[in-house]
Amino acid sequence: MAVRDAPTTSALVVDRIEVVLGGRPIISNVSFLLGRGEFAGVIGANGAGKTTLLRTILGLERASQGTVQIHDATGSAGRPRVGYVPQKVLLDPSLPLRARDLVALGLDGHRLGLPLPSPARDRLVAEMLEAVDAQDFADERVGTLSGGQQQRILIAHALIRRPVLLVMDEPLASLDVHSAASVAALLAHLAKTQDVAILLSAHDMNPLVGVMDRIVYLANGHAAEGSVEEVLRGDVLSELYGHHVDVIRVHDRIVVVVAPGDPSATDHATLLSGGRETD
Repeated sequence: MAVRDAPTTSALVVDRIEVVLGGRPIISNVSFLLGRGEFAGVIGANGAGKTTLLRTILGLERASQGTVQIHDATGSAGRPRVGYVPQKVLLDPSLPLRARDLVALGLDGHRLGLPLPSPARDRLVAEMLEAVDAQDFADERVGTLSGGQQQRILIAHALIRRPVLLVMDEPLASLDVHSAASVAALLAHLAKTQDVAILLSAHDMNPLVGVMDRIVYLANGHAAEGSVEEVLRGDVLSELYGHHVDVIRVHDRIVVVVAPGDPSATDHATLLSGGRETD
């Protein structure tokens, strides 16, 4: 599928990248772009290369071919403009750290010593807590919060320095259905109101279908990119897989069914309708 022309406000341009690990190509000729204010999901089965793609964008894996451009800069020059929320953050309930304190660490946690009191700093923290609708639990210990509440705080922590791109690895994986839908809607809202491009990986695309602007669907090391309507079609995914694929909509959910006998089809329908696996 052809990639659209880059908008003048591009936050991320991935141009024909290939990543080889252990002598084996993981992703090949993957291209897509994301403008500021857009929200996109990277979707794919176990081993499709979602985590590898995110790590390459973050500069943690090196592409053997192609380029990653962040806000008109390639290589390490663009990395300071990227916010990141990892897949698993373990927060001990006994940790004497309030939610607002964790958000504030996004501003100055990389510096040595304790930050000096600052009205401007407090104002930025309060604004970001309001942006993620976390005022009601801002003074609670972060380790005692629910999974959905912790995600909101981690998002605020990552956004407080105003990145042009926010990358999130499986932020919905440990959440219940209601919390996953709530966080997905929040991210779509933040992309617009904070003028930030948001790219996340997910196994279950259903919480995202109604709110994401673009989808990057990975299979066999390649990608189909576009709007949900452009990508989630039987003909598009059949070409991507090299096998017949059905896209079934049932009870407001989408299930992708790969042809029986395809080695890559293991649990794939279950996976994309709500299963939990890791890349």
